[in-house]
Amino acid sequence: MILIGQYDSPFVRRVAVALQIYGLRYEHRPWSVWADADKVATVSPLRRVPVLVTDDGDALVESFAILDALDDIAPEGRTLVPRSGKARRDVLRVAALAMGLGDKAVSLLYEHVLRTDVARSEVWVTRCRRQIHDVLDHLERERAAIAFDYWFGALTHADIAVACVYRILTEAHPTLIAEVERPALRAMWERCERLDAFKAVVQPLHVQL
Repeated sequence: MILIGQYDSPFVRRVAVALQIYGLRYEHRPWSVWADADKVATVSPLRRVPVLVTDDGDALVESFAILDALDDIAPEGRTLVPRSGKARRDVLRVAALAMGLGDKAVSLLYEHVLRTDVARSEVWVTRCRRQIHDVLDHLERERAAIAFDYWFGALTHADIAVACVYRILTEAHPTLIAEVERPALRAMWERCERLDAFKAVVQPLHVQL
């Protein structure tokens, strides 16, 4: 398998963490969606990452779709999401909130990187900031009410997604994160970052246009 994309992307990193935990071998190609857009286009017309090229030659896009495929081939008893039922929906619900949060973090980052002060939409910036704060507040309340180290007792895609997004928020928007203390989320993120699977696939944020 080939994983395309840089580890500073929370979407790429959550796939890479799962690959590490599942013990699945893969080649990593750290292509940038900006500097290497033409390369990415050879495997995906979306020019977005992550892209996972399977051993059969299929190019899978979007982290949820990629992880669904990986969960199917994960070692028995080690899947990062229950197979069915409410337990599965709960994990996917938290992961979806985290990935939506990641979308907003990236949108806000590009708004500052790609636009001048004059062209920047303050309405859009304010909206993104509000969405980020609201989702973080929601996740903080939920996480603070849980006594386990991980969201649902054992490490799942929910914890991985939240941790990967929290990292990019601390790097891309440190002043925004500093506006409100959220100790439960920070503690969970720091716990995840100490895991070998996270340490194996880490990259400081770098926007390469």
